[in-house]
Amino acid sequence: MTHDCSTPDFIVNCTVNVQDMCQTEVLVKDDGTHYRKSCASSGACLIASSGYQQFCTGKLNSVCITCCNTPLCNGPRQKKPKSCAAAVTLGALWLHASVLLSSVLC
Repeated sequence: MTHDCSTPDFIVNCTVNVQDMCQTEVLVKDDGTHYRKSCASSGACLIASSGYQQFCTGKLNSVCITCCNTPLCNGPRQKKPKSCAAAVTLGALWLHASVLLSSVLC
């Protein structure tokens, strides 16, 4: 079964002051690219990320681990706005949403 891990059903609120980063694993396998997204402590995520750096080739059996620490930072990339006015509005909304969130969402 294939899941769209960017849907609201899969967004989790990480534990404040414990799991302060979003971790994304990208695995390239015979049957396609697999994504694993989770919360992690900054230390654990950064160690895993640096430890797997040599295996992050983008080729078959590749494993890449990345870390980020802003709300929904490991979600899908936002589409570019069609106008400057839209960009200002979206930027203001994102800033407002970021201020409201005291913990990291992954």
